[in-house]
Amino acid sequence: MLSVVIPALNAEHRLADALSALVPAVVSGLVRDVVIADGGSSDATALIAEAAGAALIKCERGRGHQLRTGAAAAKGPWLLFLHADTVLEPGWEREARSFMELVDSGRRSQAAAAFRFALDDAGLKPRVLEQLVSWRCRLLAIPYGDQGLLISKRHYEATGGFRALPLMEDIDFVRRLGRSRLVMLRSKALTSASRYHRDGYVLRPMRNLSCLMLYFLNVPARLISRIYG
Repeated sequence: MLSVVIPALNAEHRLADALSALVPAVVSGLVRDVVIADGGSSDATALIAEAAGAALIKCERGRGHQLRTGAAAAKGPWLLFLHADTVLEPGWEREARSFMELVDSGRRSQAAAAFRFALDDAGLKPRVLEQLVSWRCRLLAIPYGDQGLLISKRHYEATGGFRALPLMEDIDFVRRLGRSRLVMLRSKALTSASRYHRDGYVLRPMRNLSCLMLYFLNVPARLISRIYG
């Protein structure tokens, strides 16, 4: 069984869809509980979480801190970290269960798994970006947080968990996991394209890439967060 941990901040427009995608896994008994770590929302995020039966935890704003707080409150032996604007495609729970069973049975060593990146937008630009992300994951083994992360709680804690960084908490964590302990699943994590509509399909990825390069150059996360905006 697993716990789903979702950091949220004014997520009313997509949270209901993200939670709806979890229903089959709840019904099948795979998902034990859903923890919404809220960083101070002023919209209907809390109402949506409560209506869905999720545990709502108020905590300090900041995705790294929220992820860490949510993981500490989770009850399941497995954790699934998921962004509030990410919707897992139908059937994800079957692949997740198979992966968990392989690890729990000892048929494969401890590892974490992420989903394939996809955008809820039509046209050539989102498809190109999806392919670029696929190459990044294949070559560098660096999925971002909007691809979700499935990991046993024991392995999560042994790796040190998410750090309360102002940015790049997802990259920091998967780098500590290491390439050999990261698996890419076939199921898609469909993410909102609103940020690309706002910032552009060229500017936004370039800014993300710049932040990633600065991180690898050991620039402090608090300075990178100023560039990210």
